[in-house]
Formats: sequence, C-alpha cells, structure tokens
Amino acid sequence: MAAQTVATPAAGASAAAPAVDLGPAAGLSCRECGTRFELGPIFACVECFGPLEVAYAFPAGTGSPEGAEALRAAIEAGPNNIWRYAPLLPVPADVAAKPSLNPGFTKLVDAENLAKELGVTGKLYVKDDSGNPTHSFKDRVVAIAVEAARAFGFTTLSCSSTGNLAGAVGAAAARAGFRSCVFIPHDLEQGKVVMAGVYGGDLVGIEGNYDDVNRFCSELIGDPLGEGWGFVNVNLRPYYGEGSKTLAYEICEQLGWQLPDQIVIPIASGSQLTKIDKGLQELIGLGLVEDKPYKIFGAQAEGCSPVSTAFKAGHDVVRPQKPNTIAKSLAIGNPADGPYVLDIARRTGGYVEDVTDEQVVEAIGILARTEGIFAETAGGVTVGVTKKLIESGRLDPALTTVVLNTGDGLKTLEAVAADSGQTATIRPSLDAFRAAGLA
Repeated sequence: MAAQTVATPAAGASAAAPAVDLGPAAGLSCRECGTRFELGPIFACVECFGPLEVAYAFPAGTGSPEGAEALRAAIEAGPNNIWRYAPLLPVPADVAAKPSLNPGFTKLVDAENLAKELGVTGKLYVKDDSGNPTHSFKDRVVAIAVEAARAFGFTTLSCSSTGNLAGAVGAAAARAGFRSCVFIPHDLEQGKVVMAGVYGGDLVGIEGNYDDVNRFCSELIGDPLGEGWGFVNVNLRPYYGEGSKTLAYEICEQLGWQLPDQIVIPIASGSQLTKIDKGLQELIGLGLVEDKPYKIFGAQAEGCSPVSTAFKAGHDVVRPQKPNTIAKSLAIGNPADGPYVLDIARRTGGYVEDVTDEQVVEAIGILARTEGIFAETAGGVTVGVTKKLIESGRLDPALTTVVLNTGDGLKTLEAVAADSGQTATIRPSLDAFRAAGLA
C-alpha cells in the first residue's frame, strides 16, 4: 500500500469530545477485511493496514420507490452546490448554513463539437470542474474534509499536494476560520504556487516529488508537532474521498437521473475514480437511477502511468514509478487506490490508458478550440485518452460518454505557452492588417 496507510490515529482530537455528528455516516469500514471502526481521524485498519472508508446508515425505506422519489425531490430542492446531496454525505444536516466555499454543481457541457472532432456519434459530455471556487475538483473533497475537521476538533488544515489541493485547502481554511499549512513539491507550476499561497496560510515546498511530500506528512502526523492538525488527504482521507462521489451524483442528475454508458476519469491517487464508482453504486442501491451496465476508463500520462502499466500487463499489484510528465497534478508514482482502480476497470469492462506529453498538449488544444474549455494538463490527459480509446476501438463512440475536466488551464500555462500566442504583431493600420494576410 502507499505511504498514507499507516495504522495510527491522528493526534489532536480530544478523548472527551462530544459525539460526532456527520449525518448518515455510521462508522468506518476497512475495504480489505471489513473491520468496522467508530468515526474518527483514522485512515487505516489496525487489523490488516487496509484503507478505511465511510459506511452509512441511511433511513429505513430510503431505497423504496417512494423513498427514492422523496429523496430525489429533496435533492432537487436543495442548493446549487454539493450540499444538495448532504443526506448522502458524511456531513451534518445543517452543513449548508456553515461557512464554506460551497463548491459543486458545475457544468455538464454537451460537447457536440468535440464529438465531431473525435468521431463520436452518440452523446459526448464534458464535466467541467474548472468552475469550482479554486478552479479544480479538489474544492469538493476539501469541503467534506473541513466538516470532519470541525467534528474532530482540529485547528489546522494541512495536506500533501501536487498543486490543486494546496489551493483548495488554503481557500477553504480561510473561509472556515482554520489555520492552514500545506506541503507541495518544490518545482510545481508557478500558477499553482501563487494560487496556493495567496490565501494567507503557510505554503512549504519539499525537495522531491509528491511521494516524498506524502511521506513527510505521514511522519508529521505521528509527531507532537502535528497535534491538532487535520491532513485532509491523510488522517481525514476517508471523509475527504467522499467528496468525489458528488461528481457521480451531479452527472447522473444532470443526465436526467440516468447513468452514463461510459466515463473517462483521470488517475492521480485513484481515489476520484473509486469514489465515483462508489457514488454510482449508491445511486443504484437507493433507487435514484435505473441499474444498467456502465464502463469506467482511467486516464494517465505516460510519464507517470503505474496503473495503466499494471492494467495492460494483467497485474493486480501496481508498481511505483518515478514521475516525469507535464501533468504534475497526476504525478503520483505510488497511487494509494491503484489496485482498486484495476478492479473497477476490469469489473465494468473499461480500460486504463495513457498518453504522451505531446498528446496531452494536443488534447488541450482540441478541447479549447472545439468547446471553448481551457483545461489544465489533467484535462488534456482525459481528452487525449478518450481520443486514443476511440481510435483503438475500446470506447464505443455510439454510447453516451462523459469525460472529466478536473481543473483550469490557467494553472498550467507552461504546458501550452509555446503553442499559444499572438498570431501576428502589426502596426495600427488597415494596410498592415491586410499585409499580414488576416483579412
């Protein structure tokens, strides 16, 4: 397992704390052995070191036709953010009244132009999460982690980050009244560094890659220096991960409460993909959508493709790699949820593919000129992989497909700067304009 799975409770939560109110969350369950734990800032099973995830106790009758209809109506009447799904998340019922960035309910773009470009004859959609408050999907997961941090009495929010998460934690902490101190690799894109630092918290660069940063954070959790700290993607990871389910909820609601046939998801740690699958399964179990087959495809950059490599080789173990790609937000060489991504891709009949950095840049351009969406490099990975999957025949172009764009291209300008600039520089005259051949 990856460095996150250290079987020690985090320091900082008081033993005399009142009962935790996280809505329908009933406890934590080990994904490997099924051992149950009370809600708390723990993230790995003390029995087998497997990862923990939130288990729920939904009200009796929730899954009946009548219960499903009532729940669907309640969701549709809710706020236009992730808190409309509060009954399905580990958050208190009054969460919408608390200080929050209120992320979510981003656009599901009907991408007709992109469909023509890629040869898609069915419906193609882009779930564009660049519209979140700090312009990435990380606002979703951090919003859930903040509620857990409140419940457990933490005073400082922290994380190990490849960039987007650092900004999301800094912004959410500022809004919610927490101190923040986040850790990043020292060589991140400048746009992400500036965005993470502007919120007034501490931003610490670590010499090394993301996996080095993550190991450091795991050490800090076990040290007295980390007392009172909630690391959103380490000791709060079970709650944090649940935020990605809201992508599944929104996609299905925006499709008229229907499952997509195919969905292409970028892979960093793999948590987003596994939680989207969990969200789809919950919607089926609660009767909110009709059960039908769907395929999940994972997307990686060739320069950091441990899951894709394992999938293609037929392996169940994901061997770590040293990242070397422009898609730095996906540059996690030892992905914690990698084995579970393999299981989901195989179970659903999907695939895990990778693309070169050159293909990433090309795909960013394709999405921009067809749909007016400027994606960061992770979005270039998903669009590039979608193109490759169609060309290889692994993705059916006649089915309804959703592609995720998880962040804004303004954060990764370096990737496309060389190919995106002024078409011409002219004198302010019509003759000069004509001479440039632009008329």
